[in-house]
Amino acid sequence: MNINSTNFLSIEQMQEKLAGNKVNEPITPGNNVRSFQNYLESISRTGKELKFSKHAAGRLATRDITLDDAQLERLSSGMEKANAKGIKDSLMIMDKLAFIVNVPSQTVVTAMDSMESDEQVFTNIDGAVIV
Repeated sequence: MNINSTNFLSIEQMQEKLAGNKVNEPITPGNNVRSFQNYLESISRTGKELKFSKHAAGRLATRDITLDDAQLERLSSGMEKANAKGIKDSLMIMDKLAFIVNVPSQTVVTAMDSMESDEQVFTNIDGAVIV
């Protein structure tokens, strides 16, 4: 079966079609169609956004902790450093705040201020980053 002679659309063509733009360009070897693998790699490269678990968001709210853009950027940078070192679950210390971050999922699991932990003991981490 010659796939180039069928009416299958590329990912880009399908995205444009779903967005309301009609694309009737046939798939040919010379029209620079990205492979699905390239598309997945481009998504994974841009997916560096730091997320907050429901638990962490609740902790931030109940403790009246707000983070500005600069602090969020510092946390994200710390996550990238932890990832480069192979850390999976990291303690991140920033200003007078502490965060536990699951690095592979890029998710803040919990957050606390300096008054939160009486003993200031953190378990189930395999690295720490001061940002």
